[in-house]
Amino acid sequence: MSPRRETPMVPDAEFRSYYGLPVINPPVWEEREIAGYIFLGGLAGASSAMAAGAALTGRPGLARAAKLASALAMTGSMGALVKDLGKPSRFYNMLRTFKPTSPMSVGSWILAGFAPAAFIAAGTDLTGRFPRTGTAATLGAAVLGPAVSTYTAVLLADTAVPAWREGWRELPPLFAGSSLAAAAGVGLAAAPAGQSGPAVGMAVIGAAVELTASARLESATGLAGQAYSAPEAARLLRAGRVLTAAGAGGALAARLLGSGGRARPFRRRSIGALSRASGAALILASACTRFGVFRGGMASARDPQYTVVPQRARLDSGSAGGGQAGAGHPHVAAAPGHAGAVQVGE
Repeated sequence: MSPRRETPMVPDAEFRSYYGLPVINPPVWEEREIAGYIFLGGLAGASSAMAAGAALTGRPGLARAAKLASALAMTGSMGALVKDLGKPSRFYNMLRTFKPTSPMSVGSWILAGFAPAAFIAAGTDLTGRFPRTGTAATLGAAVLGPAVSTYTAVLLADTAVPAWREGWRELPPLFAGSSLAAAAGVGLAAAPAGQSGPAVGMAVIGAAVELTASARLESATGLAGQAYSAPEAARLLRAGRVLTAAGAGGALAARLLGSGGRARPFRRRSIGALSRASGAALILASACTRFGVFRGGMASARDPQYTVVPQRARLDSGSAGGGQAGAGHPHVAAAPGHAGAVQVGE
């Protein structure tokens, strides 16, 4: 005889916080400064890597365009960071100590090494003076470039913001692919046509990595991933995907059309226009992606369900399995009511 099932006398409880207020304190970051800092830093880091590759393979026009883009982007990135901090001394104070467990501390030291190298590489290329120093600076910036492009992903994932915290696996490859695509866009838009071959390869690889990681960011992060479907974030992320695919496709098409030997002047101009338009699309796509990720994270910080519901699920799972609640997740210590969403400096 099967046991009788009890009929619930009250409906299932719905999650609500006090007065609908956020459970965590959302970051007080300004979107234009911090999202811009993240985008420009990624562009600077990947451009330095492209500059070194171009210099080593005898493509001076591509190398110069990449060096200038890296220096200009790093200037804008650090300017945006200092503006958000309020005064330059706050950045200098972060260099007083080195804490390997803090992405903020590690990132500050990476920037402190990368920025001078990028500026020296661009300056020596423009003036033609101190070529050996310029070569060393170019290689040094290229070594640090990948870290500059991706450390901000770790920085975001180390906060208590649910959409960023739960995307700790997807954000680094997303930022890496987006940075590669943006740097490739610089090469396509600014380098001589005969030297832009490596930029096409970077565009295709970066687009593939970015599109894959972007799809996983929304599908593999559970409830928190729904924050990226909020209208303010979804529009930007969708535009980023469309522009990335169009830019990579246009770059590949321009490469294939221009590989058939000599072309008539009109055709060469058309191919050049397609290449430049593809490059602009890739740069704009990277900006849309970074701003979309920023807005999705802020949306999840404002909505208390993204903080409490996953934590309750981890607690229930841990209790059912007899193990530690939330075991295996690096951010389980981010408790509801944490006095400050940003924990990277701790």
